[in-house]
Amino acid sequence: MPSGPEQFVDRPEYAREFLRARALLLSHPGRWRVIYHYDGDGIASASSAIRMLRRLGYPFHAAPLLGVERARIDALLTSSPGAVLVVDTGASWLDRFARHPAPVIVLDHHQYPGAPRPPELPEHVAFVDPVDWGVDGMSEMCAATLTWLFSVFIDPENWDNAVWGVSGAISDRQHDGGFRGLNAKLVEEARSRGLLERIDGLPLFGTSLSEALARSIDPFLRGISGRPVEADRFLQALRLDPHRSPDALDREERARLTDALVARLVQQGTRPEFVEVFQVPRYRVPAWRLDAEEIANRQNATGRAGEPSIGVALALGDERAMARARDSEEGWRTGVLNGLRRIEEGGVNSRTALQWFESPEPTLAGTQAGLAMNYLLDPNRPVVVFSPSEDPIKVSGRGTRWLVGRGLDLATAFRESAAAVGGEGGGHRVASGATIPGGTRDRFLDELDRRIAAQIPLPGAP
Repeated sequence: MPSGPEQFVDRPEYAREFLRARALLLSHPGRWRVIYHYDGDGIASASSAIRMLRRLGYPFHAAPLLGVERARIDALLTSSPGAVLVVDTGASWLDRFARHPAPVIVLDHHQYPGAPRPPELPEHVAFVDPVDWGVDGMSEMCAATLTWLFSVFIDPENWDNAVWGVSGAISDRQHDGGFRGLNAKLVEEARSRGLLERIDGLPLFGTSLSEALARSIDPFLRGISGRPVEADRFLQALRLDPHRSPDALDREERARLTDALVARLVQQGTRPEFVEVFQVPRYRVPAWRLDAEEIANRQNATGRAGEPSIGVALALGDERAMARARDSEEGWRTGVLNGLRRIEEGGVNSRTALQWFESPEPTLAGTQAGLAMNYLLDPNRPVVVFSPSEDPIKVSGRGTRWLVGRGLDLATAFRESAAAVGGEGGGHRVASGATIPGGTRDRFLDELDRRIAAQIPLPGAP
């Protein structure tokens, strides 16, 4: 029999933090308010959490959090005098949870001030963050895999939350280059239990090769993505029928297409780690008869469409939610594709140590920034995207692991720069967000540019 959850990390803090959270959960069988971030990782985390609560027979009420907003957290806690479970957010507001009169469990994977030394918390607050066990929350464990593992601590029957753990990890791009660390251990455990299957195939989704290439955003192919006619010409030059299904290719045809796509990415200046998108292992969820990335895209899309509750309902088996999620995924892909086409054709703004642009699609801005960073922009400088709003202004930033290896820490830079203009920010070294007051965009950019310039060598510097 595969090992139990207590065997995954050889650190005493690991079991102690989970056991404290479990004791709080099991000793309060009443209604729980579940607060989650609205992106794919947050929705997948909420999916595991709610399935866990439902198995316990606990009533629940779920509410999404749309950004780094202390006021929103305060409002949710004020309207929720009972027990609260917070997933994929919360590490920055531990002081606020300590004042809540009822039990609070926080399952988060983001960096926080003082990490990996959390503040002393009252007995009714449990804070679980893999950062405290020496696990990288940016690449080795996301909130969804953390919540999945916590649900197994509650009841081993919850191993079947594997689909939501993997979905969240893919949404958080922790599958880039293949799963690693605790994510990899959990995926292998799920495979041994028959919950996931490793499969061959390309990251192309559509009823035909032509549609899959023309609608491809990850990878984004210059001159092909968003251009059906050019997609057809590209395929015909490879002696491939544009109308064939991607799943119908034999091994030689798949290799021929892969080689051509790799060459295309290299030609457009894509860094090697993103060219490797074609070598990353893929996983199928037998119970859903879908690629795990398709499930991740659908859940993520519901959040970006402003309907994260649909993504959670999908996980609870609501067939109407699945249909709505498919529609959301189509709109999400179109919006991301349009944004990437704008950047491809119009470029972005430049500062000394960063690049920036505005996106008219606020809920898609972070995704557009991340994919543009991977496939379109100068790889030596992170990118920042603003949503066009008056007050407050929402900001997202994206780097790469290569930049992190050179010293980039967007979490610190965003937190300090936002605070300097009266806002709030945080996240991961590779991806962060902030909410800043209206009228402070240029000051924020000045602060951020200065901090990033101090972290990483500037373009052209030795």
